[in-house]
Amino acid sequence: MNPGKLICKIAFIAGILSGHLEADAQKTNTDTTWWPSVWGPDDQRGALNRLGSQNVLTASRLIKEGKIYQLGREYEPGMPLPDNRTYSLSIPVRPTRGPSGSNQVVYNVETINANMCQIGTQFDGLGHVGMRINGIDRYYNGFEGSKILLPAGLLKLGVENVGAIFTRGVLLDIAGYKGTDPLAPGYVITVKDVEGTLNKEKIEIREGDVVLIYTGHGNLWKTDQKAFNGNQPGIGMEVARMLNDKKIVMVGADNSAIEALPSEDTTKSIPCHQWLLARNGIYLFENLDLKGLADDKVYEFAFSYAPIKFKGGTGSPGNPIAIR
Repeated sequence: MNPGKLICKIAFIAGILSGHLEADAQKTNTDTTWWPSVWGPDDQRGALNRLGSQNVLTASRLIKEGKIYQLGREYEPGMPLPDNRTYSLSIPVRPTRGPSGSNQVVYNVETINANMCQIGTQFDGLGHVGMRINGIDRYYNGFEGSKILLPAGLLKLGVENVGAIFTRGVLLDIAGYKGTDPLAPGYVITVKDVEGTLNKEKIEIREGDVVLIYTGHGNLWKTDQKAFNGNQPGIGMEVARMLNDKKIVMVGADNSAIEALPSEDTTKSIPCHQWLLARNGIYLFENLDLKGLADDKVYEFAFSYAPIKFKGGTGSPGNPIAIR
């Protein structure tokens, strides 16, 4: 074939493929089919609407030993902090107040300066991540960013709307199933991995569950900051869709993104966050300490957590617990 004609043909095919990709991207950025929510156009709680008293009672029956696993990490200087986020705690070297009274009481009060809702072990609320559609920033239930986002906090979807959570939790020890602890940086967890892990652990995912994923990446916490904040294993869109179909309420993991970084589609940024939080109202819990559960092979448990009621906050710190 004439080299000139070959080059023209390649360019023509590339142009067609580029057009298809651009059309797909445009379709994604104009999709408005995911609101209003199935729980109504004013709903601010998302998937947590699936929980009721029966979930509490069912979860309580999973407690056989009374052993508690604390899943939160310590908030301290030196913990991994992405995107120039900050944390500092200070107490005067002398008592903040006192001595006072005949009993000469003294006491201390600390000052914390931090991106408190989005550092360390962090619970992502529904106002944390959205997407820009036709020039408008949209969050869960289609709420417009320009109408709910103020310097003093969110007018809608603030973390104060969440309430207390007590339901069945399951651990997917993907690292144990794959025989690689930790999973390789950037590894994308597949539906096949999830199904294989469930079969190995002899459990199932049910409606109203909190699903926690052990990748082993959390073992790098404070031991290798650069590696922890770099590429990381996590779920891909295939698993995000599967979990939504299972009608769960929350996904948690021992990494900072829950999903794989970089994304399996390198043109997209944290698409699982958008799919779970914004489109389907499913909450995320990042930077959990899941090694104790994995080491003890605890795959089913009662899960309990209540976010701090930061009015208008995008999320909350905390120390969720699993009870076996």
